[in-house]
Amino acid sequence: MPTAWPHKAWRVSGRAALALSACVVGVSLTTYAHADAQAGHRQPAASAALVAKGKYLATAGDCDACHTAPGGTPYAGGLYMDTPFGPISTPNITPDKETGIGNITDDQFYKVFHNGIGMKGERLYPVMPFPWFTKVKRDDVLAIKAYLFSLPPVHAPRKPNKLEFPFNIRSALIGWDALFLKVGTYQDNPRESPQWNRGAYLVQGLEHCGECHNGRNMLGDSAAAQALEGGPIDKWYAPNITSDPKEGIGRYSDATVFQYLKTGTAPGMGVVAGPMSQTMHESLGKLTDSDLHDIVLYLKSTPPKENFTQVRPASGSVQVAANGEAYLNYCASCHGEHGQGLGNSVPNLAGNGAVMAQGPETVIRVILGGINAQTTYSPMPAIGVRMSDQEVADATNYIRSSWGNAAPAVAGGGLVGELRRETRTTLAMNAPNGCPKIADAATAKVIAEPAVQTILASTNEENVLQNADALIEKIRAGAPKAAQADIINSLMLGYCPVVAADKTLPTQAQKSERLDEFAERVYTQIASGGRD
Repeated sequence: MPTAWPHKAWRVSGRAALALSACVVGVSLTTYAHADAQAGHRQPAASAALVAKGKYLATAGDCDACHTAPGGTPYAGGLYMDTPFGPISTPNITPDKETGIGNITDDQFYKVFHNGIGMKGERLYPVMPFPWFTKVKRDDVLAIKAYLFSLPPVHAPRKPNKLEFPFNIRSALIGWDALFLKVGTYQDNPRESPQWNRGAYLVQGLEHCGECHNGRNMLGDSAAAQALEGGPIDKWYAPNITSDPKEGIGRYSDATVFQYLKTGTAPGMGVVAGPMSQTMHESLGKLTDSDLHDIVLYLKSTPPKENFTQVRPASGSVQVAANGEAYLNYCASCHGEHGQGLGNSVPNLAGNGAVMAQGPETVIRVILGGINAQTTYSPMPAIGVRMSDQEVADATNYIRSSWGNAAPAVAGGGLVGELRRETRTTLAMNAPNGCPKIADAATAKVIAEPAVQTILASTNEENVLQNADALIEKIRAGAPKAAQADIINSLMLGYCPVVAADKTLPTQAQKSERLDEFAERVYTQIASGGRD
């Protein structure tokens, strides 16, 4: 996936929520540090088994995503999360006694999860997903605490929030909690199997799937809204994941949904994109197969929910012809004339859940930002960089209303322009901090070698084929266990600074096209075994 996907963020339905009183809206996390009365409290050592359990549960809750700044120490906080009410910072939750949670007691830690109450009795802003975490059992909460206390303490004072008045008035959250917080640990349904209950416990609790996939009411609450029907999230669109066979996951087999949650790709479902990419890589993809199967079992049992009336425009209409031209010019060479994709190399668009969601945001942002290589799938170019806003809108509407897809054709040039400003990825050559660091340690070490850097620096349109083969050989020799997608994405990131500095490519579109061509060439050489 693109390397600059946004972190999880609290969602709000419409800017109208800005007019609401702070008593019904919360948009921040609290700090758990500076506990004067507990300064001398000592925490007992936890067993290795409890720490391991806590690490797994913290992964399920995706705690790292919000409590780690880009390039920062895990769990040391420092991430600013944008909201309609101003940026908020996330706190340090390492066991540092001065700036972290080193003085928190078991009861205080449990209240954070269960009641949304901080160490000093303050009410937490519901960016911390305690409306979901309230369902987590006390033993599991304390296992997470044991894991966090096993980490090295990091001295990292919390950055100041930048919330607008009156949303910076914490005491007014009493009203929000009274309206929306339903305190209570998950209780097993005796009519269902242990596997179903385990899936429900994870989905409704630590995985807090509804934080993105629930509809959201006008006051910004998701926990009280329609369950799992889909909704906007950070200017993407989280699709319907109820059992509905048209918009939801009901048309996919259990095995297909399991594969998608485990790897981020699956035949028929396509390739994960947007905030879900981070969730899959950092949380869902690290769960045990047993837990993932239980999640699938639960999701496939949820009541079906349709959000929109399916639209099937007349095939001969002028508008369909115009939209189809944009698709044929920019998309069909890879995805096929009928949106069928190409096996395990290019995902299908016909029947793709993200494509058929109520909102078009995800399709637009993938066109604009591209997608990195995943498993056996090739990288998708940021083709939208070379398209006009109206061409992107036309192609989006055609994709969403063709080949059996019947989502509303609501994309327009204005929406595309807005999302273009928000979409910043490596493949588009406009990532926020330039070319990101290579995440895979093994391939990063090889790419840092002077000989590899020399090859990358000399790569151009004339020698890209020869150099791609040489670079792949170097990676495979130095990092023999590297997965195909890691090789492709790491080489792309390694080549990014070369493209960025190339003065013969003065525009973003030219730079993006060069990087796309390089990534595609590396993919082709690997997928074909080096045979052009």
